[in-house]
Amino acid sequence: MTRTITALRPLAGTAAAVVLGISLAGASLSGAALAAGEASSGTATTTTAMKCKDGQVWDGEAKTLLGKGKCVDAAAIKKDDTKKEPEKQGMIYERGKELAKAGKYQQAIAMLELAPDQSDPRVQNYLGYSNRKLGNMDVALAHYHQAVASNPDFSLVREYLGEAYVQLGLLEKAREQLTEIERICGSRSCGEYGQLAAIIVDSQLN
Repeated sequence: MTRTITALRPLAGTAAAVVLGISLAGASLSGAALAAGEASSGTATTTTAMKCKDGQVWDGEAKTLLGKGKCVDAAAIKKDDTKKEPEKQGMIYERGKELAKAGKYQQAIAMLELAPDQSDPRVQNYLGYSNRKLGNMDVALAHYHQAVASNPDFSLVREYLGEAYVQLGLLEKAREQLTEIERICGSRSCGEYGQLAAIIVDSQLN
C-alpha cells in the first residue's frame, strides 16, 4: 500500500547547528558544487530548458533558421539514431531533474521514465525525489534503494533517502544515512551532511 506523507516543515536553521554541534555555514550549498555521483551532462542550461513544453527537452545541436538549439520531443530524442546513448541519457536526465526541482513532479517522473538507462542512479534518485514529494513513499524508497545499490557513494541520494526516513519517523535510519554521507565526504563539511543534519534536528524540535 502506498503511504501519503505530508511535506517536511521548514528547517530550524541555527537551532539545528547548535544542537548538533556542527557548522552549517561550513557546508557548501552552492549550486556549482555537485553531489558525489551526480555529474552534469552540460547539455542545457536550466533557464533555456525550462522554456520547453512538457514532454520536450532542449537540444543544443538541433538546427534552426537562427542557428542551433531548440526544444524537441523527448520521445523522439530517445529514438534518434544520430545521437549516442550517453547524450540521450544526459539530455533526458537533465530535463527530468529540472522539472523535479521546479516542483513539476508528475512531469519529472514522465520525463525520467523515458531515460534509455533506467539503472542510472541519478535517474533513480530523482524518480525517488519526485515520488517522495508527491507522498508516494513506498515508491520513493524503492527508487532510492536502487540508486544506492548502483552507487553506494552517491551522497545526494543518501541525503534524500535520509529525508524520506525523517518523514516516516525513522530517525535512526536517517542518522545512518548521515553517517554514510560523512564517510563519503570525508568530513561533516559537505552540503548534503548539513542539510540532512538540520532536518533531523528540526524533526525533534517540532
